[in-house]
Amino acid sequence: MANRDDAVQGSVAAGFEGVRDAFAAVAAEREDSPEAQLVVHVDGRRVVDLWAGGGTDADTLMNLFSVTKGAAHLVTALLVQDGVLDLDREVASYWPEFGAHGKDRLTLRELLAHRSGVVGVDGGFTAEELADDRAMAARLAGQRPFWEPGAAYGYHAFVIGALTGEVVRRVTGRSIQELYEERIRAPYGLDFYLGLPEELEPRRAETLPLRPTPEEAARIGATTTDPESIAGVAGNRNAPVPVDLVAFANTRLVRALGPTSSGGVGTARGVAGLYAAAIGEVDGRAPLLKPETVTEFARPQYRGTDLVTGNEDVFGLGFEELSGLYRPLGPDAFGHSGATGSLALADPGAGLAYAYARRRFGLPSRYGAGPENHRLLEAVYRGIAAS
Repeated sequence: MANRDDAVQGSVAAGFEGVRDAFAAVAAEREDSPEAQLVVHVDGRRVVDLWAGGGTDADTLMNLFSVTKGAAHLVTALLVQDGVLDLDREVASYWPEFGAHGKDRLTLRELLAHRSGVVGVDGGFTAEELADDRAMAARLAGQRPFWEPGAAYGYHAFVIGALTGEVVRRVTGRSIQELYEERIRAPYGLDFYLGLPEELEPRRAETLPLRPTPEEAARIGATTTDPESIAGVAGNRNAPVPVDLVAFANTRLVRALGPTSSGGVGTARGVAGLYAAAIGEVDGRAPLLKPETVTEFARPQYRGTDLVTGNEDVFGLGFEELSGLYRPLGPDAFGHSGATGSLALADPGAGLAYAYARRRFGLPSRYGAGPENHRLLEAVYRGIAAS
């Protein structure tokens, strides 16, 4: 094993030294560094700011994959809070074309809970379509659902942001990307972009592939997915050219357009700042979300098994419901993981905003986020108790 303790850089506040130790242990476990960042805010104060890996520093911009969904659905939560969107109104009342093939009674609440049944399209998306929310939405509107809308749920991996975003666009005339930039990113100066400006490209680092051990390679090879199954469609494996997630992230078109399910680019500092602003006062500004809005979006809406992943009860509205996955978290914790193993969340009861971003793919886990997040979060909560 490589000893990477000396590769860990950054700072922690008094009482959070154990978080540095846990992060150093994660960085040292494999021959290939995860090339990761970890930032934690507690009650609006940054108490952990760490990074590790020879090609990564605090300002390295990474593709964050589905962590992007958290930013997109923070915009949606604000519009619901403002009364612009009604969770219990039919999606087709905002977006008439979506009502085709029996989708006319699906509510926005059911859509946000990943219950639409439209996890992809027949024949799959091209790489260019996956980068473009509006192109995806146009095809999804006329798509037959893969289960009865509202009757079950399954992870809408590549499409939930396009579906939600088209509702937002029909109501406001603006894209989620535009609203995010105006209402959240620019006012708070967040280093987290839904559409990376070209002038920031020199700060971006390539997403790195998993380099599995022989045992891990055998485990991965033993897992096959029928391209025409629900899981295959959701992962766009039914396309003539199935998506390669590493190549997808490393494509300028994806970074430029910032698809709201998968194409955000940022740093752990930027993502932690997003969640800190969502639940607490930052620079004299009131929290973005009211407590009742947090509860509405964080809590599971339905019970059942995810038809795509096989998980149980892991979604609220747009956000993953995380308290059941990570023991220390309170019932109103919310956030989202990303494909490389990244995880970002807020726990309002603890005043916590947490962002772990990694460039190198880790071994896929059942819930998306890297398993190291369990150890990191436990160390964070020990620090909170000690401070």
